[in-house]
Amino acid sequence: MEFWLNIQTLIWLFPIFFIVHDFEEIIMVEKWLHNNKNKLYKRLPPKLADRIVKQFSMTTAQFAVAVIIVFLFVSGATIAANLYLYNGLTMNLYFFIVVSSVFFIHAFTHIGQTIFFRSITPGTVTSVIIIIPYSVLLYRSLFFQGIITWKMILISLPFGPLFFPIVLTAHWIGRKVI
Repeated sequence: MEFWLNIQTLIWLFPIFFIVHDFEEIIMVEKWLHNNKNKLYKRLPPKLADRIVKQFSMTTAQFAVAVIIVFLFVSGATIAANLYLYNGLTMNLYFFIVVSSVFFIHAFTHIGQTIFFRSITPGTVTSVIIIIPYSVLLYRSLFFQGIITWKMILISLPFGPLFFPIVLTAHWIGRKVI
């Protein structure tokens, strides 16, 4: 497959696949939470259920604002990776590795949620049919072409949790703006 998709194309597909995945979440999250709030309280400890309900109790428009903010980081990482291809600044590539790794790992959280709740959760379908296959192809190609190494992945992974405050802030902004 990488014979007809060069590495630059694969990198530019990142924000496109991100937004397709997040469209699924935007469309489903408000209704899903409304329909499954009781299930959350039955399956999770009350404090954790309260946090999840509070975090995701937002309108579709509010959630869309949060997605736009995260999309800016995804787009920035994509631009940074392409700049790396042109000027070789390794720092640009690390930013892309962190953001794309968080996205890849995030796909598995949707699958875990679906298994845990025994029902499709927002984001599961695109995680299975788009995000995981895309990420495997992307990383396989990056490794194959010698653009990234396992050392770079290991250096990048500890920075992934720094993305959580960004997402939480994006949700907060979404609630305040709309």
